[in-house]
Amino acid sequence: MSMPTSTHHDLVADIGGTNARFARVDADGRHGEPVRLAVAEYPSLAAALRAALERLPGPPIDRAALALAGPVTGDAVSLTNAGWSFSIAALREDLDLARLLVLNDFTALAWALPLLDADELRPIGRSGTRTAPAPDAARAVIGPGTGIGMSGLLPTPARGWAAIAGEGGHASLAPADEREADILEWTRRHHPHVSIERLVSGTGLPLLHAAVGVVDGYAVDGGDAGDDDAGITAAGITQRALAGEAHAHATLSTFCAMLGSAAGNLALTLGARGGVYVGGGIAPRIEAFLQASEFRARFEAKGRFSEYLGPIPTWLIDARTPALRGAAHALARSEG
Repeated sequence: MSMPTSTHHDLVADIGGTNARFARVDADGRHGEPVRLAVAEYPSLAAALRAALERLPGPPIDRAALALAGPVTGDAVSLTNAGWSFSIAALREDLDLARLLVLNDFTALAWALPLLDADELRPIGRSGTRTAPAPDAARAVIGPGTGIGMSGLLPTPARGWAAIAGEGGHASLAPADEREADILEWTRRHHPHVSIERLVSGTGLPLLHAAVGVVDGYAVDGGDAGDDDAGITAAGITQRALAGEAHAHATLSTFCAMLGSAAGNLALTLGARGGVYVGGGIAPRIEAFLQASEFRARFEAKGRFSEYLGPIPTWLIDARTPALRGAAHALARSEG
């Protein structure tokens, strides 16, 4: 899908809880090589934007689209897993922009779905082997990174696709069996509301590791990280799991299974017969593990509606900066 040429000087950004990426957009709507900045190193979004522009030579920008990890419901915006807060109107005035589009990062990722090439998508499990996805049906996207995001792309009669904004990652996590019920029961001692993001995300993986340690008998219930390494990180758990360490392997296996359940729920909610796409920063790093996990089985394990979910393909997004592409697409569409 091509985008119309533009006479504007545009900037796009993909801002997560850990890293922020900024890039200029050319007249054909394609973004250039992005600059990546660590969110924690800058006191504000405005400071990070100025630092990025210093590294992105070119004429002054007059429009920008910022995709960020947090809800966008009005002028005041805060990142869910970082300390940045700002006013859209004040930031637009501060940067002297003719247009500033601020959208959730997974809304931007949804806008990118029609732009992805076939070689940027990898089927997960046996998905897509029985039937082709319905071409004019809704598509869904889900992905764990620092947090976990969800969105969808819906067909509309007037302007083609329309991306939706939501915060599905903060919906309550549902256990699929008695073991997961025990994991949630333990987690609720520390967090009264156990959302999907609470356990199925980069920030949630150490907590899941602790819960699995207690429930599966790898550790005593001290309310800590679940083993002798109380400071274990998501990256550390992943590395241990890929190396075959039993506790970490059980944790990451549970993570993938819970992600599959959440993806199946999203497909049912949106009627996403056009496919479910898995993005975010974690899944591409554990592709082989994800493929061998219970993700796809749990995606389909919805009782009477397993046959409904069976033909729906699940894909891993294997593309560079798709959210930047989606932000540029959304900015181009906002002219109309």
